[in-house]
Amino acid sequence: MKKILWILTACGALTLASCEEWLDKYPLAQMSPETFFSNENELQAFSNQFYVMFPAGGIYSEYWDNIIHNDLPEEMRNGRTIPASGGGWSWGDLRDINTLLEYSGNCTDAEVRTHYDALARFFRAYFYFEKVKRFGDVPWYAKPLGSADPELKRPRDSREYVMQEMIKDIDYAIQNLPTQHDLYRITKWTALALKSRFCLFEGTFRKYHGINGYDHDWAWYLDQAAKASEEFITNSGYGIYTGSGTNVAYRDLFVSEQAQEIEVILARDYNKSLGVFHNATFYSLNTSYGRPGLTRKIVDSYLMADGSRFTDRTGWETMEFKDQCQNRDPRLAQSIRTPGYTRIGSTEKLTPDLVTSMTGYQPIKFVAPVSFESDGYNLSYTDLPIFRSAEVYLNFAEAKAELGTLTQEDINISIKKLRDRVGMPNLDLDEANANPDPYLSDPKTGYPNVSGPNKGVILEIRRERTIELLQEGFRYYDIIRWKEGKAFEQPLLGIYIPAKGEYDLDGDGTPDVYFASKGETPSTQAKLTLVLDQDIVLSEGTYGYVSPHKNNPGEWNEERDYFYPIPTDDRSLTGGALTQNPGWNDGLEF
Repeated sequence: MKKILWILTACGALTLASCEEWLDKYPLAQMSPETFFSNENELQAFSNQFYVMFPAGGIYSEYWDNIIHNDLPEEMRNGRTIPASGGGWSWGDLRDINTLLEYSGNCTDAEVRTHYDALARFFRAYFYFEKVKRFGDVPWYAKPLGSADPELKRPRDSREYVMQEMIKDIDYAIQNLPTQHDLYRITKWTALALKSRFCLFEGTFRKYHGINGYDHDWAWYLDQAAKASEEFITNSGYGIYTGSGTNVAYRDLFVSEQAQEIEVILARDYNKSLGVFHNATFYSLNTSYGRPGLTRKIVDSYLMADGSRFTDRTGWETMEFKDQCQNRDPRLAQSIRTPGYTRIGSTEKLTPDLVTSMTGYQPIKFVAPVSFESDGYNLSYTDLPIFRSAEVYLNFAEAKAELGTLTQEDINISIKKLRDRVGMPNLDLDEANANPDPYLSDPKTGYPNVSGPNKGVILEIRRERTIELLQEGFRYYDIIRWKEGKAFEQPLLGIYIPAKGEYDLDGDGTPDVYFASKGETPSTQAKLTLVLDQDIVLSEGTYGYVSPHKNNPGEWNEERDYFYPIPTDDRSLTGGALTQNPGWNDGLEF
């Protein structure tokens, strides 16, 4: 099987290079496009570099209202500035894609040419999706441009125009890419998953941001998302990995040396023998990545194991960690350290480490078995998923719910499969809509913008999405498309500490940590002592929730922050043809 690590090696061997900032340079160092692209080997060699566009995983970048680090990202603290260049406004990848499309005609084998055109158009749709998410309106370029080409100074196209061109590209890809499953290569099913993803984004973004006046409204895009998802669910042959049972299947999905092919549509491959590693295990077990921890807000949203709401229980707000974790959705214990946690392949019980995890909700998703010996820096070699079928199921359910066409049978072929994996009861459509969750409706803990007769089930699908896709890089743009940016201003809290003194995290009768006042010399058997307002901050001073950012709350500008700014150099080079995004003042007089 051809793997991504081999793909990258091949790219390096061919010395293919692309410029990240300019549209007018050939992406080949020593080859002319007029004489290249003449056969499948050359088309494949050139297109291998496209796969580098995919992120290495959302593990390290997910630190919003659901997972926090010791510093707030600039998006949450009014820390973004207008760059002179860069800032995501780079077009080298597009230049490479359009170069292949421009010169693929050099290949006389029509079948081969069609395949690689479809692959390139998949990546062009992916490229533009990332640009639209970040900037909104962007210029559409369908060919490689020379340095004197007037198209370089054209204004932005409307998001409607760009999205419709993306639809053309992805539909071509769906029609012409292979149907055979391949963990490390783009197929028809990857293309359907991408269409499902970006049409859901566009439909919900337009709905919640009130964008109207285009030929295709928000409902049209949601219908496209639902249809693409349904085709995938019905015809792809993918399913949900159930592994060794409800208490381990979800956990094991993310720590497989080779990705589980029943569910993972596309993965980034890592390999110990070839020295290709990542840092997922090190991320959760070391302090170098900002001491990541889930927030209480997200942990409280996990249902009870019987499907009832944790936040309907008496005293849930001040429940201690050992009690909070009992009888919950099994995905909680497969996502963070809970009482009794043992790492895969070990019998040693480990409590959450408040030195490593600043909230006490210490993530274990992507933490490899001890036998992998991957605890050190850059030593993990488990595959990382890029597309998996669970996301498509969630996209399907959400699109139908937002359209108002969701049925119980739709839930049965989507959400139910995810809950079945962990032994959770199914979501009941009528019950959810009859009794929307107050916790998920509250501005401090949920989504106040949701309304209408399907409010309850939309909230439940968002709960499901947040839990199922935790740490996979979706959260920021989910908040963006739902227009819930104010969530970034809410308190970011950890476990509840009832008082100073000894604290038994796992309920085994042995103190795990002692919370001391400044200057105190405690007599304790606890392995860890933390000084209040020095090593750790609590919301009420001597008790309350762990509150790492108590003195540095988030800040969000509703009129500006849903888009990133356009770099000033690019605006200047176009003489102002490129307009700035609303709310960003770059000082230019056009």
